[in-house]
Amino acid sequence: MKRALVNGAGGFIGSHLVRRLRQEGYWVRGVDLKYPEFSETAAQEFFVGDLRDFSVVEKAVDGIDDVYQLAADMGGAGYIFTGEHDACVMHNSATINLNTVEAGHKAAVKRFFYSSSACIYPERNQTDPDNPICSEDSAYPAAPDSEYGWEKLFSERLYFAYARNYKLEVHVARFHNIFGPEGTWQGGREKAPAAVCRKVAEAPDGGEIEIWGDGQQTRSFLYIDECLEGVRRLMESRFSGPVNIGSEEMVTINGLAEMAMRIAGKKLNIRHIPGPLGVRGRNSDNRLISKEIGWAPSQHLEVGLTKTYQWVASQVRSARGALASANS
Repeated sequence: MKRALVNGAGGFIGSHLVRRLRQEGYWVRGVDLKYPEFSETAAQEFFVGDLRDFSVVEKAVDGIDDVYQLAADMGGAGYIFTGEHDACVMHNSATINLNTVEAGHKAAVKRFFYSSSACIYPERNQTDPDNPICSEDSAYPAAPDSEYGWEKLFSERLYFAYARNYKLEVHVARFHNIFGPEGTWQGGREKAPAAVCRKVAEAPDGGEIEIWGDGQQTRSFLYIDECLEGVRRLMESRFSGPVNIGSEEMVTINGLAEMAMRIAGKKLNIRHIPGPLGVRGRNSDNRLISKEIGWAPSQHLEVGLTKTYQWVASQVRSARGALASANS
């Protein structure tokens, strides 16, 4: 039985990945600062620990064949683009990656997966909301629009440097806005799909929701199941990457909100307010992943958003019920 380590196993993508690996017959160890928030971990072994501590990482990689490194200091636009968390984002995430690849190398780990981000792409190529340029070879000359993106780009190079110097097998994917049930949906670190679903679920029919900016900024969003399929196919391929794992179905944020309203069966008004936005347009370019591993995501956004809305709406109802009970 192959043994896998998932760093960030208490988070959204990590907890789903643990379940996927278990279904494939892996023995899985998870590590994070916390257990998954919305369900029990599927890992056979789970360490609650700080991956910035090298001794924690040494313990985590012991006896492991494959490392999936997803742990990072991150969040949605409300966390990444305010500038208030830049030092923590860079220090925490870089330290985790430096520890992971060094300890893993010393422990003779065979394979590494590193989850990079579409945030590494230059801001200059994403000013047109209708025609963003996000092909893998467009990353240089580098000019990400956030320190989060700069750290991700540095860590890509870190893993590939170790691969060259120490003959490691490394696979790197640039994720494009992964979403789905059991993701953060409130508190400031949630991403656009969860935030929009929460706002729609909380609003009374005929009410209004707030959207940052004019809502014409574009993105693509990839449902968690397709993300995991891409990760596993990449890991079992001979291709190292970096490669985009994302959807090519681009939508405006207004369009995303209108889709959530349609799913909810509500008619709501949109009020646009100032807020952190990130780049004007971003979309996954899937030509390279199609060429190298013969696969690319294909599920329509509304399918995944329907599942996500239903889950977020259930969380909203539960929170309201708990509040009503506390006040009674």
